[in-house]
Amino acid sequence: MRSSGIFCSLALLVLWTTPACNTWAYPLDGDSYTGIARLEGYRLAHAGEIRGPRQPTGATLPLDAVTPRLTGRTVTLPQTDAELSRKIRQLLGGDAANYGVAVLDLSDPENPRYGQHNAKARYSPGSVGKILVALALFQALADTYPDDIPAREKVLRESIVVADDFIWYDHHKVPFWDAAARRLRWRPLQKGDTASLWTYLDWMLSASSNAAASMVMRHALLLGHFGRDYPVSEPDAQAFFATTPKAQLATLLARVMQDPVTRNGLDLAQIRQGSFFTNTGKRRVPGVNSYATPEQLLRYMLLLEQGRLVDAFSSREIKRLLYMTQRRIRYASAPALAHAAVYFKSGSYYKCKPEADFNCGKYKGNVVNWMNSVATVESPAGEGRLFYIVTVMSNVLRENSAVAHQTLATRLHRFIESRHPQVPPAPATSQQPDHPVPQ
Repeated sequence: MRSSGIFCSLALLVLWTTPACNTWAYPLDGDSYTGIARLEGYRLAHAGEIRGPRQPTGATLPLDAVTPRLTGRTVTLPQTDAELSRKIRQLLGGDAANYGVAVLDLSDPENPRYGQHNAKARYSPGSVGKILVALALFQALADTYPDDIPAREKVLRESIVVADDFIWYDHHKVPFWDAAARRLRWRPLQKGDTASLWTYLDWMLSASSNAAASMVMRHALLLGHFGRDYPVSEPDAQAFFATTPKAQLATLLARVMQDPVTRNGLDLAQIRQGSFFTNTGKRRVPGVNSYATPEQLLRYMLLLEQGRLVDAFSSREIKRLLYMTQRRIRYASAPALAHAAVYFKSGSYYKCKPEADFNCGKYKGNVVNWMNSVATVESPAGEGRLFYIVTVMSNVLRENSAVAHQTLATRLHRFIESRHPQVPPAPATSQQPDHPVPQ
């Protein structure tokens, strides 16, 4: 059976799920700057020159238009807004106890409003934790080249990552652009697949590839250890992981992954990516458990918008890597967001066991049914008269959580529109599906 996970027994099915090959990020005109090859293919597909996906209106911003909006401004999380919090609980209905939600409305930047429900509840972040991998890598780059942005860009664009056994096992497909054939192809990463570090970052965040995430973490550790001697040859990298005692690798992992959390003003007790995303990675480098709260995820995105996540360059590039430039899923698939620019990451985890009269399956676990979404919304794209950050973490059993998050996104967006009547609602569109895209 091909699936998002493995059978643990006939009685229990455990599946990790993350966006497959139908959610991409980074502005489509960024190929010459980054060297992310698939961007050319997606740009040509959107232009109708080759077969491939077309973008909704909100996903067509150019590179220069995707940048933090609050750079140079200090915005702190205000006290909880009673009206917004009450509306959040109302929208969640009878399932509210199984949700954690945080919303920061920045549409009026002089008067931000913060609403929350169970925002300090800890959940397993799933693939949302990959934004912490991005933080770790950009922090390591900044530590190595604190005053040299071109050097950081060169490392991202020219450092070559060769997939090794750290990728095992992950079924998620990533895009490969065949320029000669003018064709996009998708398949899981295989040993020996070679691409730039920037491309692996894109695969990690856009395709949510666990294999790519583990390779990015592997290279973040190499950068953290070797500093300006990075990139090292592949034989030297292999030798480093083969000969370094596991206890030392575990200490290096903790330093590279956890120090940036506290250094950037986040609370390590409430947000942590503690281990690799693949089984081989976890065996090779021991880690600890991972967790996050809606409030800390929101603080991450707020720091990004202020250009304070590491620094202005790092914040800008992470925001670009989170920009949705393909068919949208889950929370981001809400029709109300079709004209909005959405900066998004999601992840899910569910478990199933046999149950009479219930068809347990993808996003409908009856043992565990976690679904996590983090999104910054600028609507309409390019104008951003509505501007807010939302994080949603849920565990509602036997419910299609992808549909539930999409529905919540529409209702919350309409409520925020109603709070800013001077901002007209975006027109209806047929570009955005009215149901989550199959993955």
